[in-house]
Amino acid sequence: MAFLSKQTAPTLPPPEKRPRHIGFILDGNGRWAKKRGLPRKLGHREGAKTFKTIARYCRNLNIPYISFYAFSTENWKRPKDEVDALMKLFDQYIDDVREFFDLETKLIFLGDKERFTPELREKMLAVERDTAHFDKMTMMIAINYGGRDEIVHAAKQVAQLAKDGQLDPDTLTEEQFAQYLYTAGVPDVDLLIRPSGELRLSNYMIWQCAYAEFYFTNVLWPDFSPKELDKALIDFAGRGRRFGGV
Repeated sequence: MAFLSKQTAPTLPPPEKRPRHIGFILDGNGRWAKKRGLPRKLGHREGAKTFKTIARYCRNLNIPYISFYAFSTENWKRPKDEVDALMKLFDQYIDDVREFFDLETKLIFLGDKERFTPELREKMLAVERDTAHFDKMTMMIAINYGGRDEIVHAAKQVAQLAKDGQLDPDTLTEEQFAQYLYTAGVPDVDLLIRPSGELRLSNYMIWQCAYAEFYFTNVLWPDFSPKELDKALIDFAGRGRRFGGV
């Protein structure tokens, strides 16, 4: 008589088959709260807890670069009370990310900081200064970020340099242009993960995701666990990345 063995946990792919840069679109916080009859802001609070858990797990896996889409340039259109709650949460986020100092993680905030209060902006800049020397992992948080806005921002810098005679537009390469993006010096996204069942980029890193592998799941962000990330990593390792080749 044969006995069924206990189901074992899936084996993670070896480091060389893991992505260097994982991007996360933090989606589903509001729906998570609505399903439970809770205010949307409580969903965002739970999502913040998931953010910490996943960031630490990525550090344990030695993923060199991770990025999180927390607040887009379009999110200002949401109801004022929700935006106000998010701003308060971001303020707490910035205090909390100092927890990652023990992980020797560099923190970078992507997006236009000018929209924020001087106090919040200075907090972001202070964290970036205080973690600039860390090299174990780079964690990017996109706040007031939009992919198109980022490209326009870079194009304006390039245009000014050309106008000033410091750059020849005819010799401009993709690699040079990328140095004017918010992610200058960071490799492109290898794996883009979006929970909540939505199947779109929503204006996130549209330049950097040119050859990213997309992983979509119906799990809402507050419920996204390390086990869910394991599934995405296993799926990623099984894909053939040809970058336009054969």
